[in-house]
This record gives sequence, structure tokens and C-alpha cells, in this order.
Amino acid sequence: MSASEAAALIEPGSNVGMSGFTGAGYPKSIPQALAQRIEQEHAAGHPFRVSIWTGASTAPELDGALAKVDGMAMRLPFQSDPICREKINTGKMHFTDMHLSHVAQHAWFGFLGHLNVAVIEVTAINADGSFVPTMAVGNNKTWLDLADKVILEVNHRLPFELDGMHDIYYGTAIPPQRKPIPLYGPHDRIGEPHLKCDIDKIIAIVETDSPDRNSAFAAPDANSELIAGHIIDFLAHEVKVGRLPKELLPLQSGVGNVANAVLAGLLKSPFDGLTGYTEVLQDGMLDLVRAGKMKSASASAISLSHAALDDFVKNIDFYRERIVLRPQEISNHPEVVRRLGVIGMNSMIEADIYGNINSTHILGTGMMNGIGGSGDFARNSYLNFFVTPSIAKGGKISCIVPMCAHVDHTEHDTQVIVTEQGLADLRGLSPRQRAQVIIDKCAHPDYRPMLQDYFDRAQQSGGQHTPHILGEALSWHDRCQKTGSMMA
Repeated sequence: MSASEAAALIEPGSNVGMSGFTGAGYPKSIPQALAQRIEQEHAAGHPFRVSIWTGASTAPELDGALAKVDGMAMRLPFQSDPICREKINTGKMHFTDMHLSHVAQHAWFGFLGHLNVAVIEVTAINADGSFVPTMAVGNNKTWLDLADKVILEVNHRLPFELDGMHDIYYGTAIPPQRKPIPLYGPHDRIGEPHLKCDIDKIIAIVETDSPDRNSAFAAPDANSELIAGHIIDFLAHEVKVGRLPKELLPLQSGVGNVANAVLAGLLKSPFDGLTGYTEVLQDGMLDLVRAGKMKSASASAISLSHAALDDFVKNIDFYRERIVLRPQEISNHPEVVRRLGVIGMNSMIEADIYGNINSTHILGTGMMNGIGGSGDFARNSYLNFFVTPSIAKGGKISCIVPMCAHVDHTEHDTQVIVTEQGLADLRGLSPRQRAQVIIDKCAHPDYRPMLQDYFDRAQQSGGQHTPHILGEALSWHDRCQKTGSMMA
């Protein structure tokens, strides 16, 4: 049927599980048709909103379209759309920010409510009724299992040769029936190549021919290259002293230009025989696989620029042997991440002098995108890095502050902080030791004296384990809110 006919089957107030993970694998036509229906209902004076659950962020055709018509009552677990963000930060939409590894299990536990409809993009429907997944797996397995009704969007733009790249594990369970996940290496296959669903639940099939949100990445700038250099030098040192093998351990890299710069740096590094165990495979990791520097990569989604996608499609037989796409409950699974000894690299908005990390909020109250998978990897990795340029907004904001205005990752989960200024290895240090290293190594020179002054005075007042001047701890954010700059 048409997208409009399928959208007409979604009732107001429904919880709708949609496919999609970081700009890949999301339904293209049904969300737009649903947005048109909602807009018409609102114009007629009828209330109509739904709650949308996905794997992670999607694209303007889904998040943007539904947010624009005030069609979402609740969104989870992650988003990156500017219209969606505006609705969240003006209180017009609720947003549940969640660790990506928690989403599927919380749905199974019943913590999120009842899932009424699943809208899932697939590459093909097989003769046996199973589905070939797309460039993203995300939470699709869980949505298909839990939803009362299922709508499929078959995207003919996707190559059939994706068949065989996926590993859909059906062995998860809820307590007390849980069993160990038998995954011992990044390239292990422990599941099935296809998604499956009770065919009686399928109420509509819509055909489309539309691309994913393939965004070009900016070339690494000077700061990104400096950050990458600090990390690669540090990894080489860890190999030299025997804390890492020469081929390193499986790499996880967050989304963005800094992450791609680090991977680009690894392309020129002496490391060979690398592996990847991450949530999103981007251009940089694809380059490593193509060059033979990385033997294999495991992810939940592939999110590429136009040029990288062209290469991927042209050489898909090569990549299918070296890339595995999994449900995000496996790609981000804390026990698997810890057992494999993953090296995690994720971006942040700010860090404070004691190593607490803010990944999500601007000035403590405004949501940016969400925590995503950074917490899954930060707490459970063998080694983790949090990276950011030392300043933002042309120097008006310091990304190293006395106290974070919002904390997503506590000092207990933070091992290494990196800016273009340098790298702070915080392992085994006390709070006061961490503070001095972060100020010396990571703070921008324009803000370093202000941070040092705050830290020195804090040590003269109050408790000495984690010294703070409570009346001043958030004064930098307060000043920025009032004047537009953190600079005194």
C-alpha cells in the first residue's frame, strides 16, 4: 500500500518503534506521511501525537518531519535533529535520554510502556518471510518482537548484496533466564543473517527508493589532527610499556569529525592487524578496512559520506567478509565490551577539573543530542578517551571548567581526557592530582590561569579531597549565560 495508507493505520497516542541508527536504516516515506496526517488532524482541531522509539538518531524525514508538526509526545533514546532539539529545549516534547545498550532490555522489562506499532526499513523480504536488514540494525529485532503490529518499508535503493553482512542474535532473555553471550572476538557470528517476525502481525508493506542521510565529513582541522596525534602517541607508549598488544585492542569510535580524524591518524600510524567493535562504522574505519590496516569491524550501523558509500557499494563483496552488523544491545553490551577489552574514544561538551564529563547539555539545561553509547563504552572499556577542542564559540567558552553544569560520566569512569593542548592520563590519580594534570595538559592558555586560580583558592577553603568553592563552582556557566562568554 502507499505510505499514506500505512500511516493511517497508526493511532493517536501510539508508542511507535521505528528503525534507524545514526542516519542509517530509518524509514523514509511513512514518517513523512504520518507527519502530513498529523498536520491535517491538528488543522481540524483534533489532538494527535505519538511517541517515537528508535535505535539512535535518524534524519529530517523522520525526526524533523514529525517534530515540525508537533507530532511527537515523547522521543527516545537519542536524537540529533535541530527541530527536534528546539522542541525538547522549549518544553514542547518530552525526551528520555538513555544509554543505547539499555533501550532493548528496558522495552522487554516493560519499563517504557507498551509498543503498539513497529515501522521497520528492510532491504528485502525473503520467500520464507524473513527480512534482509539495511545499513543499520539498531533495535529492530526488539521492535519486531514486541510490537502488536508491524509496518515494513522495503527500500529498493539498498544493494541486495547486504544479505549476509548481519548477525542477528536471538539468544537474549530477561532475568532470571539470561545466559552468557558467546561472542569472543569482534568478528564472531553468533546469530542469524536475517530478521524475523510473526507474519500475522504485518499490517502493511510500503516500497521506497530513497537514500540514507549520507553526510559528508569535514576534512580534519588542525585541532582534530592535534587531538589525533596525542592519542596515537599515547597508544604507542602503552604498547611500548606492555599495557597494550602491538595490534592494540578492538577500537570503538564515537560519531563526528574528531573521531574520523583519530581514525585517519591510525591509517598513517605503525599499527596493523587492528579490529573494530563499535556502534557506528564511519568513513575513517572504512578507510582502515579498505587499506588492510583493520582486519574486521563490528557495528550496529554504517553511516557514510556520499563518496564512502559509493566505494562501499562498489566493493560490497569485499566489505561483507570483513564487516558485521549487530543489534545495538550486542554492539553496546557492557559485558561484551568489557570482556573484549575495547578501547573507547568519544567526544564531550565539557570536562571539569576533576574529570567529570558532560556529553549532553549546553550550560546545564539545554539538550544537545543525548548520551548515546558513550556511557556503555566509557564505563566498560579497557581504556577510554574523552576528546574535545579546549575552547568553543571562538574562545568565549572553555571546554575545561571548574565544575560541569551537567554530568553524564563521573570521574570514576574517565581515564584519559584529550584536547588539542595535550593529553591528561588520569588513571590512578586522586582528585587533586587529576585537577592539576587536566589544567596543565588540557586547558586552553587563555583559561588556564583562571582555572589554576580557582583550584588554588578552592584548596584553601573547605574539604581537601575534591576542593570546590560552591559559590563559584558554576559561576563560569552563569557568566556565559548572562554575557555570552566565560571569560572574566
